[in-house]
Amino acid sequence: MFIELHLIQSFAPSNLNRDDTGNPKDTEFGGVRRARISSQCIKRAIRLEPVFRQITGVEPAVRTRWMARKLSERLDGAGKPEEEIKAVARAFAEAFSGKMDGEHTSVLIYLSDAEFQAMADGLLAQWDAAVEAARSNSGGDASKSAPFADLVKEFLKSAKGRTSAPDIALFGRMLADKPDLNLDAACQVAHAISTHRVNMDLDFFTAVDDLQKDTETGAGMMGVTGFNSACFYRYARLDWDQLASNLGQDLALARRTVEAFLRAALQAMPTGKQNAFAAQNPPSFALAVSRNDGMSWSLANAFEQPVRADRDGGLIAPSIKRFDAYWERLQQSYGHDGVKPVALLLEDLPLQALAVALVPNVDSWVQAVLETLPQE
Repeated sequence: MFIELHLIQSFAPSNLNRDDTGNPKDTEFGGVRRARISSQCIKRAIRLEPVFRQITGVEPAVRTRWMARKLSERLDGAGKPEEEIKAVARAFAEAFSGKMDGEHTSVLIYLSDAEFQAMADGLLAQWDAAVEAARSNSGGDASKSAPFADLVKEFLKSAKGRTSAPDIALFGRMLADKPDLNLDAACQVAHAISTHRVNMDLDFFTAVDDLQKDTETGAGMMGVTGFNSACFYRYARLDWDQLASNLGQDLALARRTVEAFLRAALQAMPTGKQNAFAAQNPPSFALAVSRNDGMSWSLANAFEQPVRADRDGGLIAPSIKRFDAYWERLQQSYGHDGVKPVALLLEDLPLQALAVALVPNVDSWVQAVLETLPQE
């Protein structure tokens, strides 16, 4: 079973997701330039949205190179000397990651709160041996010394093929040096692209020196910031069976994760340059599709020919109309057995093919999707 999510979301002038030059990311589609928000940016916003944690009841996982620091925090309340804690935490982090760059692991490590706690509990269970190993291997290769090597193997065995973190279960995990820890993502997220042609704008700004005298001229500083405004199409596909498997068949948590994902996808906003632009614009249209036919429909090609603004202006309404018409053509061509759509519309706009799928509010929209999930 799959759940597909389609959103039409228009952002006011903003720079939500920057490239290496500091300008808004873009791409070419349908022969014209489009605004773009990367899938990585969207996924991070979703998993860190407070409603995601509130509904799942689980702290979001941590992606970090400061593994030793995080582990030290877990060991800190056990009443052990600070010097021993730091030495053991660093030695275990080195054994786990294979290589350290000073106090950092050489790569980002993605672990849940419960997984860090399991590591701390394992170290505390044989603390004296861990302290001795950390001291004797100072400056050496901790990965080859007991008890660290044995603890790493034990942890990898317990974590193989599952996780306690809903965000890891959704978006997956990959660690080249520890393939047993890898987890296939249950959710595919597309880059958001504008439904229309977009040109980048530049904001020339100056800052005033507050202590400058009236007789003194010139700005305290000046610069240029890139920005744009765009109506985006967003798409994601969630594999229910993969999600349940990743969470160790904890179906209650899997259902909460689906609800958390749906609500967070509506509420989460990329954080780039928000203090300067405050582009806090919720989606104008949301379609969730529960399907058992094995197919997948991204509707990005509805906008392969760029949308043009209505006569009175505006890109949201023509984007939604284009989406509705393309959905109807897909259903006519491929059929709709095993497909259950449920739609949420903010705009005062008549729909054709999707009119029967409309619900009045977010709660009804989420509940309609949850009712399609397997009960056991």
